[in-house]
Amino acid sequence: MSDENAFLAAYTRANEALEKGDTATARKFFLVAARLADEQAATGARELSEKRREELFLEIQEKAVSCAVGIVEPKEIDRINILQATYAAMRQAVGKLSCVPQVLLNDAVEIPGLPKEIKQVKIIRGDAKSLSIAAASVLAKVTRDHLMTDYDKQYPNYGFAKHKGYGTAAHIQALKDEGPCPLHRRTFIGKFVKADEGEEADKANG
Repeated sequence: MSDENAFLAAYTRANEALEKGDTATARKFFLVAARLADEQAATGARELSEKRREELFLEIQEKAVSCAVGIVEPKEIDRINILQATYAAMRQAVGKLSCVPQVLLNDAVEIPGLPKEIKQVKIIRGDAKSLSIAAASVLAKVTRDHLMTDYDKQYPNYGFAKHKGYGTAAHIQALKDEGPCPLHRRTFIGKFVKADEGEEADKANG
């Protein structure tokens, strides 16, 4: 199905590592973007420079029919598990669109719990094949990067602005040196620090 055939929305992950559980960051970001008003070429966010992503971030928001983001908090991810948090964030984003899509183009998944009237199409490596998914990829990644920059100001000892939440060696070392902050998932940090350190950090920041 080409992007021209129907009004559709596209979903993509802002941080694939977070879904796989191999990063210490806490939040789950998903973004849905309706198809662009024109058919200007786009590619996946990972293939673009940071400068170009920022340019497209503004352009896509201006030209897209509708955009929305879903966010699941760290404690909720810990409570319901990473997969269910993934689905919850997707449903959030779809529900926030200003119009109801006829078709969802999904980057390799099917979203449970949505109305059956909304057709879903799974596309492997969707950001390389669909303009809408590529646009959602850009919006998701830039949104995540902006949030991490803000978090870096709030928690300056972890390097969020640099590693963007991925489980880099520097991030893991900061986690060991400083202990976790409220942005770290408790179901993940046990690989690096004791669980009660996380509880103490919550109380200190609560």
